[in-house]
Amino acid sequence: MLGTLVNTGAVIVGSLIGMSIHSRLPERMVNIVFQGIGLVTMGIGISMSLKSDNILLAVVSVVIGAILGEWMGIDRGLEKFSSFLQRKSGGGLKAGGPVVVDKERSSRFTEGFITSSMLFCVGSMSILGAIEDGSGQTPNLFFTKSIMDGISSIALASSFGAAILFSSLTVLVYQGALTLFAGFMMRYMSEMMVADMTAVGGILLIGLGINILKLKEVNVVNMLPALLVAVVLSRFWPV
Repeated sequence: MLGTLVNTGAVIVGSLIGMSIHSRLPERMVNIVFQGIGLVTMGIGISMSLKSDNILLAVVSVVIGAILGEWMGIDRGLEKFSSFLQRKSGGGLKAGGPVVVDKERSSRFTEGFITSSMLFCVGSMSILGAIEDGSGQTPNLFFTKSIMDGISSIALASSFGAAILFSSLTVLVYQGALTLFAGFMMRYMSEMMVADMTAVGGILLIGLGINILKLKEVNVVNMLPALLVAVVLSRFWPV
């Protein structure tokens, strides 16, 4: 769990720094940083998507995963959860006693929470880092990822504020769960299964990069089940 704790701490520290310098950063500076993060995210996604030679499996996984995610309404659940966190963080507006959440600010909070959670958690480094950490090795992958996430959280928090700080909970829970179950579950995953899941994760990251660059709104959140679908299909897919 050491790697996960370090990664979570890096996001917290980076978020606090970003929130403290928020008013000092010109909007054009924030915009150019976001464009850079978007391009890098797409670059990482393209690199990951090439890890598997089975493009048909990736296509089927994304389609089935998107249908499942839309059916479960994952995005709506996350929006409710992030709205709850915003109220607890003081993001609501008092109106005659009860706390009323400003819709625009709530939407901004949700966007930041979902964007940062996806950016920090969806990727081969989270999966492979969990395997490395869970197997008792020095979590070098998570240490490297911590540096990247810390820098990203500074830029993100300077724009989205406390939403990025709360995404550290996602990192802690998601990567912590992967690490705890790595010794038991990951040993049953072949190299091909990891490669297929990584490729699908790369495709989702490309969609996330498109969102960050504001080229088009891609509902990446509802496509998350594609990661699990890829593992299942890879197990039974004919070679």
